[in-house]
Amino acid sequence: MNNFKFSIKSIGFDENYQPADNTRITTNFANLARGERRQQNLRNTLAMINNRFNSLVFWDNPNSDRYSVQLDIISVAIQIEGAVSNTEENNGHNFPAIEVLKTTIIDGKTNQRIEGIVGNNFSSYVRDYDFSLVLPEHNKNQPSFSIPEQFGDLHGKLFQYFVNSEAYQQHFNKPPVICLSVSDNKTYQRTSNQHPVLGVEYQPNETSLTEQYFKKMGLEVRYFMPAGSAAPLAFYFFGDLLNDYSNLELASTISTMETFQRIYRPEIYNAHAAAGERYQPNLKNRDHALTDIVYDREERSRLAVEQGKFAHEHFIKPHHALLSRVLAQSSADKAAQQQ
Repeated sequence: MNNFKFSIKSIGFDENYQPADNTRITTNFANLARGERRQQNLRNTLAMINNRFNSLVFWDNPNSDRYSVQLDIISVAIQIEGAVSNTEENNGHNFPAIEVLKTTIIDGKTNQRIEGIVGNNFSSYVRDYDFSLVLPEHNKNQPSFSIPEQFGDLHGKLFQYFVNSEAYQQHFNKPPVICLSVSDNKTYQRTSNQHPVLGVEYQPNETSLTEQYFKKMGLEVRYFMPAGSAAPLAFYFFGDLLNDYSNLELASTISTMETFQRIYRPEIYNAHAAAGERYQPNLKNRDHALTDIVYDREERSRLAVEQGKFAHEHFIKPHHALLSRVLAQSSADKAAQQQ
């Protein structure tokens, strides 16, 4: 049962970028592209990404200026077959479901354009609904924190529908890789495993709600700290992260997402001291530097609730019957797998 079709739009992320009306405004790139310093923010962010990429890809690159990274914002809308709408925006018939970034590497020496990785940043209105509405409501007036039954099942199913869709296959050659920050609730232990670009691998002491949520999307996770980084990054992927992607592809994701994390979580990713053998991230760490880029951290937290309500009003509620059938099928599939 799959009543969902997907459409994909792409817009360049450069110093002239302005967020579309239906873009999640808490998204990393959209948050930077607003306010009086929007163009300076964007210019500085892109320069940081390019500099970091060249530091990672240092071979045959003596002046550290051979490459640049081009970013495109991929906006994914869900169309529900058979949905009747007065206005497409208001009932989920053409719901703005997911936004990710796609990297392209520009080789200034050969003038070659090299396809990078799709994914990187990940934003989703339905995820806002789950974490900002469903989870708090479930735990309201409860003596201890717990996870609702089927939490993340719908979001995971929708994401897998997208990755397996004809639209995805037509636009992208490889599965997505999503790169997130580490959790300040966990401890990470350095291992002896090391990759030439991803760096040293770390292992968490326990699983997290984010890991469980992304697992329902079909994604595995590994943690690596690239050379020159202050902390590990979480890489969520299908298949084989180390062998399915080239060093240039991986470097494009690291340079892009580490830059965003240095801006948004400087206490961790712009810390003066790098993670050691045993590492617990600390968002209250004062020994860090700020980037020369302005953003609104309070707005990002506050608007997540508003965007969760948007998903409920314009997607979850109008299509409750269909989405309930998707969840029922998901439960049936799990039961069959366990037998």
